[in-house]
Amino acid sequence: MKNIDLIKIFKALSCEQRYKLFKMLYEWYETTNNVESEYCFDEGVEKCFTKACCCMKLSRSTISHHFKELQNAGLIEYTRNGQCFTCKINLEAVNAVRNFLK
Repeated sequence: MKNIDLIKIFKALSCEQRYKLFKMLYEWYETTNNVESEYCFDEGVEKCFTKACCCMKLSRSTISHHFKELQNAGLIEYTRNGQCFTCKINLEAVNAVRNFLK
């Protein structure tokens, strides 16, 4: 990853709500990784947008904004399926942060 990408990542995670949201998504990824479930696929974690809203106790518009910022930073990828959003952790971005912190 380029330095500018790391800057975007750290800027996105500097917001406490976005940090908590990303941490929650990553924890979902870790607990469902290698486990058959409706949210886990070979490529990474997938969770329903609505479930994230409930867990974070934030409005859909606020969660949507945070998802967009995390996506712009390259930390997650998300798609819309009807009224449900699914989210996938970008492990390349996570690994780039780990390598930077070593």
